[in-house]
This record gives sequence, structure tokens and C-alpha cells, in this order.
Amino acid sequence: MAVIAAFVVNAVLNLALGLLIAQILGPADFGRFALGTAGAVVLNILLFEWLRLSATRFYSERVRAAEPWIRAMLDRAYAATAIGLAGAALMALAGRPAFGEPALLAAAAAGAAIGIGLFDYQAALARARFVGGLYLRLVLVKNGLALVMMVGTAWTTRDAAAVMLAGGLSQFLAAFFVHRALGDPPTAHEAARRRESLRLFMAYGLPVVAANVVYQLMPFANRSAVAAAAGFAEAGYFSLAADIGGRIFSTLGAALDLLLFQIAVLAAETRGHEAGEEQVARNGAVVLALILPSAAGFWAVAPALEAIAVPEAYRGHFVGYTLLLLPGLVALALMNFALNPIFQIRRRTLPLVAAGGLGALVNLVAALALAGPFGPAGIAAAQSLGFVAALLFLGLRALTGPGRLRMPWRDPLAVVLATAAMTAALLPLRGLAPWLALPACLGVGGLVYGALVWRFDIAGLRSAVLARVGRGMPAA
Repeated sequence: MAVIAAFVVNAVLNLALGLLIAQILGPADFGRFALGTAGAVVLNILLFEWLRLSATRFYSERVRAAEPWIRAMLDRAYAATAIGLAGAALMALAGRPAFGEPALLAAAAAGAAIGIGLFDYQAALARARFVGGLYLRLVLVKNGLALVMMVGTAWTTRDAAAVMLAGGLSQFLAAFFVHRALGDPPTAHEAARRRESLRLFMAYGLPVVAANVVYQLMPFANRSAVAAAAGFAEAGYFSLAADIGGRIFSTLGAALDLLLFQIAVLAAETRGHEAGEEQVARNGAVVLALILPSAAGFWAVAPALEAIAVPEAYRGHFVGYTLLLLPGLVALALMNFALNPIFQIRRRTLPLVAAGGLGALVNLVAALALAGPFGPAGIAAAQSLGFVAALLFLGLRALTGPGRLRMPWRDPLAVVLATAAMTAALLPLRGLAPWLALPACLGVGGLVYGALVWRFDIAGLRSAVLARVGRGMPAA
């Protein structure tokens, strides 16, 4: 329950924070902020993501007691990488007199990446040990600090680089405040074992990192192209739609992944590799059962959300960009949280690199073809085409051929049909006045989809709820 509470808090505060920053900075400076933040995310994935992946896959309460050198190696690797990145940030800052604003944004991105990396690493340690209360505390502290520091900095400075640094510092401080609770006992010097673990973790994590870097470079390049072609204000319109949609699906997927992937790792560790793969297949069905109707619901409420919550300066652009970007955002979430775990549980992560390369190629070709006749809207469509192409490649690779994952087709088909029924029920409500459309779509969509899930036990969700309730009932 603590993890679910953390998800709800994180989702609501992230959405509110994004809208507040966009309102205060305005489209042009928000475009700069979004571009710099995308750079920080790329740096974080490139340098720190393998630590997070290694912690979620190879660290646990058993490992904490039996193989303490693993945590020691991860801690040292983070410290060394953070020191190197801090040096790069100072060098970029020193280049500001010569290179101007780009140097300042680069320095802020590097500084923010240090904080993001530490927070993600500490969060991964908490989830690997199934300490939900500590994870909730970490998320609450991070969101509270981010809300105060980022909004305060935006209000007082109106400077994109300063807001980025405030965001990175809020995550760094949140991780620092709880690091003692996540600490391990001191371990003896076992250099040989640390080196062996380092080789194993990098072989496992680097292909995932490479794919994720490509997936983050695609939006970064697309935002840069929009800014170059139509100015930072247009990049701000593009970025707000991408950030709100991306945060919704990434937060939802991460909340599922917090529980589901660790359960699969535990199954593989205690009951063997086949049990781990069976759990991953069930997990994929659950992710699809929640991501797909969420996407349909987001599409339905987008006009009402624009009228009620989106800052006035962005209205008239938000819905259009959202509809173009939505297929790609859904595809990226399904790759990250439904398909990637298949290859992670097998420790065969090279196909992720091929999927990323294909997606980037499709994005580039489509952008070149569509940007001329359609402008920034064509670049948004190209991004979705790239992510969808990567999803199709990875899905075919995982579910066909020798060694394919055996997944019953009943659940994916049932999810698609139930989502279609929900969407049909929402169509008449989408045109209502915004303050009526938003609650009506949420209520009717939840009832229709929930009833179908309960009636047909889609993705085993009804069985899971009944099992949970049964465990909580007193014995007769």
C-alpha cells in the first residue's frame, strides 16, 4: 500500500509541478527549461542508469547479507561518476563567457543529472528490498522539496537553468536525507569480487542504457529541431504536451514496475528461471491492462484538461500536440515496463539496442519527410512513428521465434476490446463543457472499464484483488 500511495502522490505533484513551472516561466523559457531537462535525463541515463538497473536486478535482502561487496561496488561507482560529472559541469560553466546560454544550460543539466541519478539509485535500493514505507518517505520528501525549491526559484529568477538546478538539488537532498536508513553494514575489502560484479552488471546494463539513451535523445533532438525551426515558444508548446503525457505514463508504469519486476526477480531467484519468465508474462498483461485504458482516457479528457488546468499561453496548442505524441508515449511506456523486463529477466539485453536504433532511424526519416509540409506537427508525428516502430520490433522479437515468451493472447485481446468499449462510452461526453466533461469521462470510463475487468477477470486483476482481500480477512 505504501508503494501505491507513493505513486498517487508522485503522479499528482508531478502534474501540478509541471503546470506551475510552465505558467511561471512562459512558453519560451519553459522551452529552454524542457530542452535542458531532456539533456539532464540523457546524462542521467548515460552515466547512472546502469547502477539503477543493477540494483533492481541483482540487489535484495539476501544479497545484502550474503554478498555485501555488490552494494559497496555500486556505491563507489556512483561516487566516482558523480565527481566526474561535477567536474564537467564546472568546465561547462567556465565556458559561459565564450558560449553564452548553451554553456549555462549544459552546466545546469550536468548538475541536475547528479541529483536525479542519486535519487533513482536510492529508490532502486528501496524497491529491491521491498521497504515500501521508506520508498514512500523518499518520494514525499523529494516532491515536497521540488515543489518549494523549483516553484520558488522559478518565481524569483524566471531563469530556466536555475530551475533545473533546483530540481536536481531537491532530488539530491531527498536521497541524502534517507541514505542512512538504506545503508548497509561495512564490508571487508573484496576487490576481486567487486571487479567481477562490475563486469557482470555492465554487460547486463549497458545495452539497456544504450537503448534508453536513444529513446531520450529522440525527444531531445525533436525539441531542438522545433526550437531551431519555429523558436523556443513553439518548443515550449511541444514540450508541455510531451512532458504531461510522458509523466502520466512513466509514473503509472514505474509504479507497476516497482512491484511487478521485483516479484519476477524474486520468483527467478527462489523458484527458477521459468518461474521468473512466467511472472514477467503475467506482468506484461497487467501493464497493458492499465496503460491502454489510461491512454484512451487521457485522449478523452485532453480538451477539458486544456481548458481547466493548462496555462492560457499554451492553449490552442496542447490538444493538437497531445494527440500526435500520444501513440509514441504509450509505445514507450509499453516497451519500458512490459517488453524490456522480458529481456532483463533473461539477462539478454542486446535486442533493446536494435529496437532503439530502428526507432531513431524511423524518427529521422519521418521527420525529414514530414517537417517540410507539416512543420512542428510533423516532427511530433515522426517521434510517435519512431517509438511505435521500436515497440513493434521488440514485441516481435520477444513473442515470436525460438525462445519466445509464452503469453496467453486472451488477456491482450480482452484489454483492447474493453478499452474500445470504454472509448465508445466516452465519445458523447468529450464534447461537454470542460468542468462537466472531466469528471464525467473519469467516472464513466472507470465504471465501464472496471466492470469489464471484473466480469471477465482481465489480466487476472479480479483474482488478484480477491486473493488480497482473502488474505486480509480473519479466519472463520
